[in-house]
Amino acid sequence: MTRILVTGANGQVGRELQRAKWPAGFSLWPVDRAQLDIVDETAVRELFQSVRPEIVVNAAAYTAVDKAEDEPAAAFAANSTGVAHVVRYADQCAARVLHLSTDYVFDGSKGGWYVESDPVNPLGVYGRSKADGEHAALAYPRAVVLRTAWVYGAFGQNFVRTMLRLARERQVIGVVADQVGCPTSAKDVAAALVKIASASLDGAIEDQLLHMVSPVQATWYELANALFRISSRGFKGELRAITTAEYPTRAKRPPNSRLDSARLGATLGIRLPDWHDSLADVVHELEGNPGRTQ
Repeated sequence: MTRILVTGANGQVGRELQRAKWPAGFSLWPVDRAQLDIVDETAVRELFQSVRPEIVVNAAAYTAVDKAEDEPAAAFAANSTGVAHVVRYADQCAARVLHLSTDYVFDGSKGGWYVESDPVNPLGVYGRSKADGEHAALAYPRAVVLRTAWVYGAFGQNFVRTMLRLARERQVIGVVADQVGCPTSAKDVAAALVKIASASLDGAIEDQLLHMVSPVQATWYELANALFRISSRGFKGELRAITTAEYPTRAKRPPNSRLDSARLGATLGIRLPDWHDSLADVVHELEGNPGRTQ
């Protein structure tokens, strides 16, 4: 039985990994922060010695982008130091590590799609902490860093759930229309991770750094428009396109978050679906479980 340790099990991707269809012979060990805080090196060592995983999916992270500007120590502890702990004790088990990273390692100034070889240049604390975490992971030869972006799903805090809630509360919703990225379903990320985990057992992964997003771009405004068209309730008010300058945030966002995932397809034959198709599944699930949009 192949033991798969999943950290950050209560996050968007972690929840979907627990719902995903794993091949026969795989045993999933999901742990949330209460069960394993990867910042605690002793706890990491003891759990790894107990479970002895063959594969680790590190989905644990500090993800409060704006709050990170005021809590840099906490962000770096989880996103960098914690990653170093994970790969250190994975090494002692000779385990593969699949580590999730983000588009925020880029500054968004590139005119086209970002590829894996593009230099990183984070705009804020969150991005810098994740870039440091990538560096820690890539120092371990059995680790693969997988960058994803604009993740949404039926669980956790995300743009789609927020829009469905705001549609019940407001008559006017302003949505940023000058940031572009690749909306990506957490369920699709989980499905890809299952395939990557299977491939890693066969030693089929040559690249240590891969992008893993939907291949279709959108702005936040376009995503909001699409989800309200899909929604059975819709939105009767005004959806207003605004600029980043009109919606100031504590942390700067990269204006261009388009990640080119061609290498993932070329090396492993994995291509995530068009976000339009995946969005419908998420919206319908949320509207069938209204408590999740509260």
